[in-house]
Formats: sequence, structure tokens, C-alpha cells
Amino acid sequence: MTDWLGMLAAPRTPRPELKGRVLARALAPRRRWRGRGPLAAAALITLAVGGGGGAWWAYRTIGTLTAERAGLAARVQALEDTVATFIHGPATRVIQIPVSTGGRVGSVTIFADSVRHRWLVRCDGLAPNARDQAYQLWFITDRGMATAAVMLMDEDKPMVMALEMPRGDGGGPDQRVLGAAMSIEPRAGSARPSGPMVFHRVL
Repeated sequence: MTDWLGMLAAPRTPRPELKGRVLARALAPRRRWRGRGPLAAAALITLAVGGGGGAWWAYRTIGTLTAERAGLAARVQALEDTVATFIHGPATRVIQIPVSTGGRVGSVTIFADSVRHRWLVRCDGLAPNARDQAYQLWFITDRGMATAAVMLMDEDKPMVMALEMPRGDGGGPDQRVLGAAMSIEPRAGSARPSGPMVFHRVL
């Protein structure tokens, strides 16, 4: 910049000791960082190790979740195959029973497999149970009523279950199933029907 106002002081050469102090101050941060070199290296190593540990944990977690997902997918596929066998099997008989519970109209559908002696039962539109009650499904057999399942329906949604048909006592001949029934029983279930009957159907 030119001194167009004539106000600048004439340049002067700094004293040697002043020049030395300025240079020493300018170089001081570098010397301090070099002096902390081992601490900085340790910090970098810690960060690297911590990052590596986090990466290892994430890798292991992803592997575990992938295996669990594969297992669940296999179970779902097996259940779908079972349901398909029930529904489309040549030995399966389909019985749909309309029911009325709590002023609501619903249905109980039974897929009866006579070869495997199993039932697949789906309940739709049933009113949720009172706190101290449950629906109880019964087999009507040639030897009387045999409990099939105690169903706690606390939520307003369908329920599906697979049931084994009753066998004979002590290795004797199987009981012949003649029909199905459903009643409202205490929450723990009953040995014999004792509450209001939802349906009683001879197949």
C-alpha cells in the first residue's frame, strides 16, 4: 500500500532477539503436538479398536438376525404347507357352522382330515370372552363328550388351531367322533359342558 496520506512510519528492521522470539512462538504449536505424539497415537488406536469392535458386533448381530429370519421363514412355509394339506387334501371334509355370541354373528369352520385324524378349526366373529370365561370346543364321540380345546378369546380377531382327534384309553380303539360342540365355560375349562351352548352339531 502506498502512503498516499503521508502518515505511515518509515520501515525499520527488527532487532535479532525480537525476530527470534517471533519465530519461536510461531514454531511452538508444532513442538507441542510432536510432544503429544504418543497420546495422539493412543487416541487414534482407541478409536480404531472401538470402531472395529462396533463393526464386529454389527456383523455378528446381522448374522444372528439373518439366521432367525431364515428359521421363521421355514416355519411359516411349513405351516402354509400344513394348512394347504388340510384345505385341499382329498380326505378333508369342510364343515362351516354359523354361531351367535354376544349379539354378534360369526362362524366356526372345521377342516376334518379323516386320514391324519386331525382337525383344523377357524373361529371368526366370536365375541371376546368375559374375564372369567372361555370358549371350550368339544368332540362329540360314541363315548360321550371329550374336550378338544379351551379357547381364551380376549381380542376381537379370528383364532385358528390344529387339533388331534381323541384316541382310545389304554391303547384301545380310537373314539369315533360324531360331531362337535362349543360352550362357554370357566376360564380354566370344564371336564364336561356346564355353561351356555354356542353350538352342538352332529357331522
